[in-house]
Amino acid sequence: MPLNVQDLRPKPPETEKITINLGYVDLGHVDLMVKDGFYSNRTDFIRTAIRNQLERHADVVKQSTARKGLDLGLRNYTRADLEAARQAGEMLHINVLGLASIAQDVSPDLARATIASVSVLGALHATPAVKAALSDRTR
Repeated sequence: MPLNVQDLRPKPPETEKITINLGYVDLGHVDLMVKDGFYSNRTDFIRTAIRNQLERHADVVKQSTARKGLDLGLRNYTRADLEAARQAGEMLHINVLGLASIAQDVSPDLARATIASVSVLGALHATPAVKAALSDRTR
């Protein structure tokens, strides 16, 4: 990006890094399947395994998502959203399966004044100050 262009709305990453511990025998099996060409690398194997399990349990996950009233996917909360909630005298209950993102220009005071609870299965992106301000409301 040229130096004179400012990114006003940075794109959130589409993945979140996780770490897993595998036993040596399991890891060896994965490496064998990679070596034999079934998968391009360890990450490809792990992603495929996770997707297969999610597909296998899709009906249960769908029912649970509906029962718990979760927003599915990417949910962005802007400063304007929170200011509108404050103006209306409403408190937000953030329930997301995926990625919940609170804008960088949201102050900790505005977040506390408008967000009653935060429950995210996946990832929550917010400034460290906003996360700290909502820590007692986060499940």
